[in-house]
Amino acid sequence: MSKTLVFGHKNPDTDTITSAIVYAYLKQQLGVDAEAVRLGELNNETKYALEKFNFEAPRLIANVKDEGAKVILVDHNEFQQSADGIEEVQISEVIDHHRIANFVTADPVYFRAEPVGCTATILNKLFKENNVEIPANIAGLMLSAIISDTLLFKSPTCTEQDVKAGEELAAIANVDAAQYGLAMLKAGADLSDKSLEDLLSLDAKGFEFGQYKATVAQVNAVDIEDVLGRQEELENLLNKNIADNGLDLFFFVVTDILNNDSTAVAAGQVAEEAAKAFGATIVNGRISLPGVVSRKKQIVPVLTENLK
Repeated sequence: MSKTLVFGHKNPDTDTITSAIVYAYLKQQLGVDAEAVRLGELNNETKYALEKFNFEAPRLIANVKDEGAKVILVDHNEFQQSADGIEEVQISEVIDHHRIANFVTADPVYFRAEPVGCTATILNKLFKENNVEIPANIAGLMLSAIISDTLLFKSPTCTEQDVKAGEELAAIANVDAAQYGLAMLKAGADLSDKSLEDLLSLDAKGFEFGQYKATVAQVNAVDIEDVLGRQEELENLLNKNIADNGLDLFFFVVTDILNNDSTAVAAGQVAEEAAKAFGATIVNGRISLPGVVSRKKQIVPVLTENLK
């Protein structure tokens, strides 16, 4: 039996890493030789969750075609966000909660995409559908993913399904979701050990908005000035990234996890148009995004609609 690799997107977040571990575990229980792997370095929030529930980080891979395995994608489906070599391997499954774009396979594929706040919410259903019990430590990882993706159930991406799954998983993991969740989010928002270069790639995703090639990156912070206090250096790095990667837009978002607002710094030939898409203007190099916390639901759809 050939091995199946399970992984999420590049620049992995907590949902991507934990969902790979969790779904690989479920597939193993169903008789599949599955291994969770990762496509990038872990952020502090994810490290906190893995340490809390006693998991090692998945193995890092560079080019998936070199692995000689089938693959399962979790928490993404767009090829520009996936592993190098993804076009040359067999994708057997996709479990995701994002938009579907730039996805083509040569063979039939099991594709499970639902409009919920987190991949782990879908995985919770899959355990039930396959009559597989969720161990406490696996439940802890799934809860961590839901808390991360929904900002402790406060994001507009959060659905009743996410809340219900979170309650079930917290009970199995025997943790207080509110107390643990706030500690985990604060660990992720501690940027003291990160350079600006680190922050640009920490949670960055590539998109195509019509004819425009873009990167949308997001970081969470307790105090946004921890990041934007170095704005001139940040803008220089954005412009260098645009030049190096042939981008039309780099949209860098800093989210205040305590006040549920964001501020963006945009660079590239359509930066002004990006600001206008939100009914805003660029003031002192910044775009104010009150009430905006979700890249998936509040940022990418707006840019997709307006940058055609």
